[in-house]
Amino acid sequence: MSVKTRGLLDTSAVIRLGEVSDPDTLPDELLISAITLAELSVGPLVAHDDAVRAARQAHMQQAEADFEPLAFDAASARAFGQVAAALRGSGRKPAARAYDALIASVALANRLPVVTANPRDFEQIPGLTVIPLP
Repeated sequence: MSVKTRGLLDTSAVIRLGEVSDPDTLPDELLISAITLAELSVGPLVAHDDAVRAARQAHMQQAEADFEPLAFDAASARAFGQVAAALRGSGRKPAARAYDALIASVALANRLPVVTANPRDFEQIPGLTVIPLP
């Protein structure tokens, strides 16, 4: 019997998930955080045209239908302190990539790797495993 792998999709991975040609390159169980839903909810509201707004709304609704998000809880909040300190220590400002830092915190609190189309967004975060979206 094989061990089932799990991974936390960041927002970029949720948006590009349909582009993955070989699903075997991904963890067996894909999860999202409430932070990703929050980030997806901003997209339609800031879109400058109807086509983009509709596409962003579709991504958000599909994510809501497909996933039960992990909460940003007390353990995530404690992990965020470590993430923010590590980013500041490396010269990066956590506020500049706040959603990514919060998603990384949820991943660390739940002992999950982050699956992302933007692996550089998660550099300099100790203890975080990053799986680049193929």
